[in-house]
Amino acid sequence: MSEMIPVREAEAIVLDAVRSFDADRCGKNGDLETVPLADADGRILAQPVASRLDFPHWDNSAMDGYAVCFADVAAASEAEPVTLALAGEIPAGRAPDLALERGQAARIFTGAMLPDGADTIVMQENTTPNDHTVSVNVAPPQIGHFVRKQGQFCQAGETLLPAGTRIAAAELAVLASAQCTAVPVFRRPRVAVLSTGRELVSPEDTLKPGQIVDSNRIAIASFLTQHGAEVIPFGIIDDDREATAAAISRAIDAADLVISTGGVSVGDYDYVEDVLEELGGEIRIRKIAIKPGKPLTFATFDRGGNSVAYFGLPGNPVSALVGCWRFVRSALLKRSGLARGWEPQFVRATLREGLKAGGGRETYVWGALYYGNGGFEFDRDRGSINSGNAIGLALCNGLAVVPVGEKAIGAGEVVEVLQMGSPIF
Repeated sequence: MSEMIPVREAEAIVLDAVRSFDADRCGKNGDLETVPLADADGRILAQPVASRLDFPHWDNSAMDGYAVCFADVAAASEAEPVTLALAGEIPAGRAPDLALERGQAARIFTGAMLPDGADTIVMQENTTPNDHTVSVNVAPPQIGHFVRKQGQFCQAGETLLPAGTRIAAAELAVLASAQCTAVPVFRRPRVAVLSTGRELVSPEDTLKPGQIVDSNRIAIASFLTQHGAEVIPFGIIDDDREATAAAISRAIDAADLVISTGGVSVGDYDYVEDVLEELGGEIRIRKIAIKPGKPLTFATFDRGGNSVAYFGLPGNPVSALVGCWRFVRSALLKRSGLARGWEPQFVRATLREGLKAGGGRETYVWGALYYGNGGFEFDRDRGSINSGNAIGLALCNGLAVVPVGEKAIGAGEVVEVLQMGSPIF
């Protein structure tokens, strides 16, 4: 009988074994794709992106106002305003067709390019315009006020975004500004998903006595898609040793990660671990000191230089999803090439209601994570806390952790909560 591995140790084993897409080799081994900018949202950058231009591209105004020479207005005050001749107007989006001489100003708008002879912007609130002149009532605090200098944010040749960056709204803005219209990204990790058990049927099938709807494949596929994977469905596999071996062998050849549910306990029809060993897998984890989800198998395969990670999750739906949140998520994000941010996301939260546990395993209690009154709060689900009851897991966004050795934690005490989604405000 194998010993249960502590949760943190199991996490370390998984993350140590999973290989990330390699930015240096991605072009050689087919892990690199080039996608249009419009399709890059959510993808992981495979190569650094450097700027071809200075940012800003030229000196420009950060404010609606007047472009001036600082020396002309340095002594301006409300009691003694400085009056300058208006040389013209400079709208945004057009190169100036004028140059300032001493004693002149030009009307300028936010983002417009500074004309030659100007080094400072006076915002319009500090001026009194006339037909052909403008009076400056308040001197700018220093030369260059409200001027965004060429190259101030980034200079040509500098790295804008490093490899391993997840591309979201802000990164898309940077890529667009740099006119990076073809974006080098890692391909999406391929994840094969299969369920084992002759009692399982698909949601569209007619349910007969003794049968169970296979919700795991649907839930896990959704989980994987949300985390950037390409899901390869392998369906339901009967409780047959040869069928199980054939399906798992095909899945290993097709994917970077394989996830199966069921068949990893000690029943007469639980063949998964034996099959994994027969196929040459190195089983690194068999049981974890976690509740729910103790019978979790983790193995690795080497297929032609491609390292494949295998997660054999329990068949109970809550156990399977807890295993996904606690272990699969980190492995998938690391495999995807993400440089950082793939570790589980925990916050400290105050309990609205007490928690109970057996004490022998690290226990995860599902419920609602709130943010208010200056901090996080957690309210456990009021339904049946049972690993076969996925009903209560719906609408939950956090898993409160009861450490090993603890049997009760009272309301008002602080616990760690694994975030499954954004907190409720």
